[in-house]
Amino acid sequence: MSKIAVLTSGGDSPGMNAGIRAVVRTAIYDGHEVVGIRDGYCGIFNGLFEEMNLSSVADIIHRGGTILGTSRCDRMEREEGIEKAVEILQENKIDLLIVLGGDGSMRGALELSKKGIRVATLPATIDNDLGYQEESIGFFTAIDTITEAIGRIRDTSSAHNRGNIVEVMGRKCGDLALYAGIAGGAESILVPEIPMDLEKVMEKVKIGKNRGKRHHIILITEDLIDAEDLAKKVEEETGVVTRVTVLGYIQRGGNPIIKDRINASILGEAAVRSIKDEKTAVALGIYKGRVRTIELEEALSIKKEIDLGLYETMQILSI
Repeated sequence: MSKIAVLTSGGDSPGMNAGIRAVVRTAIYDGHEVVGIRDGYCGIFNGLFEEMNLSSVADIIHRGGTILGTSRCDRMEREEGIEKAVEILQENKIDLLIVLGGDGSMRGALELSKKGIRVATLPATIDNDLGYQEESIGFFTAIDTITEAIGRIRDTSSAHNRGNIVEVMGRKCGDLALYAGIAGGAESILVPEIPMDLEKVMEKVKIGKNRGKRHHIILITEDLIDAEDLAKKVEEETGVVTRVTVLGYIQRGGNPIIKDRINASILGEAAVRSIKDEKTAVALGIYKGRVRTIELEEALSIKKEIDLGLYETMQILSI
């Protein structure tokens, strides 16, 4: 019997609870002891370890957020912090630490592994910005949320004969804007991976206006361009009154859709089973429809590429 610990770290994403549930129940099924660590990596330093059983994860697969809580832990960015975390995990006799989170959370796990802690990581981030996999936990639910918001924004924009710039999350990855833009029927999207062509955006607005279109949706990834400045530019160059909607944290909330529940469940089970692997640090993810297990350091070195074919599809369908 081994002792397995699980924590959720960084930004929350829908499906984290389904992942926690899968880890706990698989560990118990396989005869392991399992503990949850509350509030992410900070919970290690604060001694927030609690024994998990079947009832601990009952009725959570459909819930958003994370029952364990999460945080961003500054101490994990310093050498002495890493060493202290290793000391505490060893004192608690943890044989495998499973981390659900994004790039930063995984890098923290990698540092722990270099000092003797066995780790397995699951990609739980709505940004879908990890290159070694294709479907991070929470990504599809966030797309669903954004797409619903686009529909509501289109209703009011059409009523008032306006354009609307919708800013979504993603940082350096444009997947949220791209996928939601296609699903929501946006006329233009601006993403970090593709050079901005604002003249093309303006031309689409003008063409739509001239054929009597009463709405125009422009999707942009956060931190790419000032949304208010862009709205003013659209108004000045096209005459279409344009408003800005920043969706913000609404994208992270809500119950996970079926795809995210299934992916989290499959990956949670696989993470526990990785304890049989000889590797001391692994990343798990969905790649080409199957579970992929890859060395963590290699996973973090793979650059995320945007789907240019999908971007071209969006360009064609948004004429």
